[in-house]
Amino acid sequence: MGLFSWLFGQFIDVVEWTDDSQDTMVYRFNRQGNEIKYGAKLTVRESQVAVFVNEGEIADVLEPGIYELETNNIPILTNLQHWDHGFNSPFKAEVYFLNTKRFIDLKWGTKNPIMVRDPEFAMVRLRAFGTYEIRIDDPKTFLKEIVGTDGHFTTDEIESQLTNLIVSKFATILGTDETPVLDMARNYEKFGNYITEHIAPYFKEYGLTLTKMLVENISLPEEVEKAIDTRSSREITGNLNDHIKYQSGQALGNSDGSASDMVGMGAGLAMGQQMANALNATPPPPLPNQLVQYYVAIESVQQGPFSLEQIQAHITNGEIAKETLIWTQGMQNWEEASSVLSQHFTQTPPPLP
Repeated sequence: MGLFSWLFGQFIDVVEWTDDSQDTMVYRFNRQGNEIKYGAKLTVRESQVAVFVNEGEIADVLEPGIYELETNNIPILTNLQHWDHGFNSPFKAEVYFLNTKRFIDLKWGTKNPIMVRDPEFAMVRLRAFGTYEIRIDDPKTFLKEIVGTDGHFTTDEIESQLTNLIVSKFATILGTDETPVLDMARNYEKFGNYITEHIAPYFKEYGLTLTKMLVENISLPEEVEKAIDTRSSREITGNLNDHIKYQSGQALGNSDGSASDMVGMGAGLAMGQQMANALNATPPPPLPNQLVQYYVAIESVQQGPFSLEQIQAHITNGEIAKETLIWTQGMQNWEEASSVLSQHFTQTPPPLP
C-alpha cells in the first residue's frame, strides 16, 4: 500500500448507524480519530435524525435520507472547520444519530402510597403503576438539555426523572378527583388521557413528546383489600344453609377416601348439619301468658279483672258457676264459663239410682 492510498484510508467515506437494541436514544458515530471525507455518504434511516456538532456547537440536523457531504449540498457545513489539502477537505465534526422511534413499555409507579379522601371509605392510601411511551420531538433541545456529550444515551438514564414527573402529576389528579375507589377501574383510560394531556408540556422542555400513558392498576393497602374480600365473600355466600351443604359436598368430592379424611368429613358434616339445624329450627311457642285478665258477670254486675288463679279460686268456692258469663281480651261476646274454662270445672258423678 502506497502512502497516497494509506492517507486516503484515514478518512471515513460512509457514515451510518444501525441499532439492534430497543433502548438506545442517542449514538455518537465513532470516528476513532479519523476524519470524515469530503463527499462521504451519510445514510439517515427512517426513525433517525443525524446531528452534526462542530467544536461543541450544533451545525446541522438532517432528516432521513442519503446525503453526500459537500458544502454545495449542505450549506450549513461551510461553517465547519476544514483544511485545504491537495485533495478533498475532510470534516472533523462529530455526528450524533438520534433515534426518533417511539420508546414503549417504560414503567412508572408510586414509590409511596398517596393519601386521598374517598366518599365510601373516608380516607384511603392508594398505590398506582403503569406504562408510558415517549419519542424524541426536538433533537436540538434533547441533545442540549439531556444528552450533552454522552456518546451512548439510553432510556434508563432519563426514565427515573420522567417517572417522577408522572407520579407528581398523578398525585395531584387523585387528590382533586372525587371518583370512589371502587369505581376507579372503569376510569383508568380517563386518568391516562388526562395525565398525558397535562404532563406533555413538561416533556417538551426536554425535547420529548409523551405519546401515551397507561394506568394498569390502582391498589388499596393489603388490609383494606382483605376486608373487601371478606365482605364480598359474605355477600356471595347467600343462604348459609345451602353454602354449608355445598362446602360439605365439595369436601366429599375432593377426598381421597382415607379413614382420617372420612372421620374429619363426618365431623365436619355433623357440625355443619348442627349449624344448619340451629339456623333453620322452628323456635318454640311463647310461654302461656300468665297475666291474662278475665271479667266476670256476677249478679249482672261486671267484676274484675281477675287473673287465672283468682278465677280458679272463685270456681272452687262456688262464686263462679258454669253458667256464669265471662269475657277476656280477644272474645267478641260474653260466654259462659263452662265454654271458656271448661277444664277448670270438676265433673261430679250423677246421683245414685
